[in-house]
Amino acid sequence: MKNFFYLVFFFFLMSCNVLKSNKSTVPQNEYVKIETDSGTMVAKLYNKTPLTTKNFVKLVKKHFYDGLLFHRVEKGFMIQGGDPDSRNAKPQQQLGNGGLKYTIHAEFDTSIFHQKGAMAMARETNDVNPEKASSSCQFYIVEGRTFTDAEMNRMEEHFQIKIPESHREVYKTIGGAPFLDMNYTVFGQVISGLNVIDKIANAPKDKNNRPLHDIKMKITLLKKNEYRKYL
Repeated sequence: MKNFFYLVFFFFLMSCNVLKSNKSTVPQNEYVKIETDSGTMVAKLYNKTPLTTKNFVKLVKKHFYDGLLFHRVEKGFMIQGGDPDSRNAKPQQQLGNGGLKYTIHAEFDTSIFHQKGAMAMARETNDVNPEKASSSCQFYIVEGRTFTDAEMNRMEEHFQIKIPESHREVYKTIGGAPFLDMNYTVFGQVISGLNVIDKIANAPKDKNNRPLHDIKMKITLLKKNEYRKYL
């Protein structure tokens, strides 16, 4: 009986170590601060999109995004930036075609969706990019709008998608862009500074949706003691 007790205790300790080991192998979420001429945002980057997040963090550490513009803004939809051609771009210069010489494999997760504040990677259209591979550097942040059940029902039929009930509640109350779900890789979420998205999205713009006055960005990786206050 005594030996049996020790055996059970041994397996209990082993199982605890396995659980602890598995937990330690799960990568922690990263957090970034996005400073702009219109205010500051803080965003959480998901560990469920490891390829996309790793690439974005790599570029942030290299200060790649510092000085680039939010070159495309659409009220009720999104704000887009990260085009390297936007650095020192001339006024009214059309932007949006720049990038690095690679793409990133699409990463879709049904628990991550285009609610307001979602950060996602831009990409080429399906006709030239059927794999839905992401841009190496251009990203967008969703402003979106609220949708009714009737609108989402029509959306499901048109795009042949299924919007989960939990997502519907968010789209009906907070808003977003449900028609983009499972088509563009969402890799983060703004957790502070949602009003900054609205401000940028409402900026005066030209015929190409580029703000008339440059809105520059600076993105830095936050340390644990820096992002804790936003949680």
